[in-house]
This record gives sequence, structure tokens and C-alpha cells, in this order.
Amino acid sequence: MIKKSFFTLLLLICATLHSSAQTADSIKIYLWPEGAPLAQGTAEEDKPSITIYFPAKEKTSGAGVLICPGGGYVALALGHEGWQVAKWYNEMGVTAAILRYRLGTWDHKKYKHPAPFMDVTRAMRLFRSKAKEYGINPEKIGVMGFSAGGHLASCLSTMFDGGNPKAKDPIEKVSSKPNFSVLVYPVISFRSKHAFEFGRGVLLGDNADPKLVDSMSTETRVTPLTPPTFLMHAADDNVKCENSLLYFTALRENNVPSEIHIYERGGHGYGLYPAERMKGGNPERIADWPERLKNWLKNRGGIVKE
Repeated sequence: MIKKSFFTLLLLICATLHSSAQTADSIKIYLWPEGAPLAQGTAEEDKPSITIYFPAKEKTSGAGVLICPGGGYVALALGHEGWQVAKWYNEMGVTAAILRYRLGTWDHKKYKHPAPFMDVTRAMRLFRSKAKEYGINPEKIGVMGFSAGGHLASCLSTMFDGGNPKAKDPIEKVSSKPNFSVLVYPVISFRSKHAFEFGRGVLLGDNADPKLVDSMSTETRVTPLTPPTFLMHAADDNVKCENSLLYFTALRENNVPSEIHIYERGGHGYGLYPAERMKGGNPERIADWPERLKNWLKNRGGIVKE
């Protein structure tokens, strides 16, 4: 089990790098303005939302990405896994939406599954429903997740649907399928010997049904319909790199276009700028992972603007 001290440090990082400021080139939208299903109150933490960051008009590529920050399902790293990433995508012409999904607590008394999954599903539908308004091609909207947010992104990538044509709410008629997926040091498995036990407890509760544990281990859910995927991880990560390897193997077995990068050193939770947070090893080497992602996106049919 990952030590609590590791996640105490993670929470401090999240708090230090957190930024919720809405800027002139962004807009915040609540996923359910009248109140989210399963809401446990009316505080801001009970109202999931997306904040959309727009590229300069002359740079727009017509693509979009939904970003799921990490934080062990108890916090959100909205700085280095949120707005910094959104701005990076904006520089490449991509419209980026940062998801604030509902969270659990250390004592497992707050939000559990399916609330976060409901949030990411609704966020993709809402983002895609506004594609025309925002100048986005609805067939070029992907999802990106870090750590626990990577697990959530992998859930969306393997548990999407085409929308409900009979729904009264027009947003619920929209497909939740991502067109591409980017998973950065993701949590994937809750069932293998490499399982992320802390996140499993927060998300699924104590003594979860083994069938639920298996179903939320997303390496078991990959099919030929899973979107093309980019994965990266460090071999010395506390969230074991086998998580990414298990998912990549499932992608390969289902002939899903995919690419993976495993670095020798790097640790966990560094976002786009590992060299600034890494001690020892070779920070310059792992620091090239955003460029590798950019090159991969260039080969995905005009997602980023040259």
C-alpha cells in the first residue's frame, strides 16, 4: 500500500500549485446547473464543472481535450495537472477543458463511484455539445488524465456510450466517447499485485465487491473501440508503471493504435515539467515527454496546429 506520507506530500503539492482563477480567455460551466445527481450538498465541492481555456483564434486547430487532474481521488492538482496543461494545449491550437470532478476523503465518507465517472461522462457530453459554438470538430475531442485522473480518463475511454436519443436533456443525447486518450502516470488496475490500494479504498470503499474491483480495473475493459492512446510513466513511480503496461498490453491485444514511454527515473506527480521537481537521475531525459506527446498528436489527423 502506498504510504499516507506520500499522499500528504501530494496534497501539499496540489494546494501549492492550485489555481482556480478564471481568466479572460476561459469560461467555467457547471455540469448540472440545477444540481448534480448524487450531490451531498450545495457547496462548490458538490458542483462538478469544467473550465474551458481557448487558444488564440489564429492558432485554433479545431480540436479539443478534456483534462482530468490527479490527486488520489481526494484532491485536484489544478495547477501543474490543470491550467498549465490547458495553456500548453492552447499554444498548439487546442481548446482545453479542465474537469473539477467530485472527490472522496481519507475516511471514505464523501464521493465514491459512480459520482466521478458520472462527472467525466457528463463533461465530455457537455464539451462536445458546444463544439460548434467553440469552433471545435466534435470528432476531434480527446481526454487526458494524470494519476487518479488518468484512471478516470481510462474509465471514459473504455466505458463510453453513444448517448441516449430518447433523453429529455439534449446533452444526454450526445456521445461520451473520446476520440483520443492521453494517460500520464495513470492509475489503471485495482486488482493486480500492482494495484493502487489507496485509490481503490477512496473510490470503491472498504471491502468492495470483487466484481466491482475487476470492472473498475480498466485494463479489463479495453476493446477494439477504445480510442487511440498515448501513455507515459516512470519506472520508479509510487504508482507502479505496470499500470500503464497492463493497459498498453490490452490495447495491443485489441489492435488499438497506441504508444507508450517508460522512463527510468521521474517519480510521480510532475506534470509537464518533471525537471523542476525531480531530484537526481536524469531530469533532462524525462523532460522530453511533452514533445513526444506533441509529435504523437501531430500524427492523429490535425489535432494540433503546425
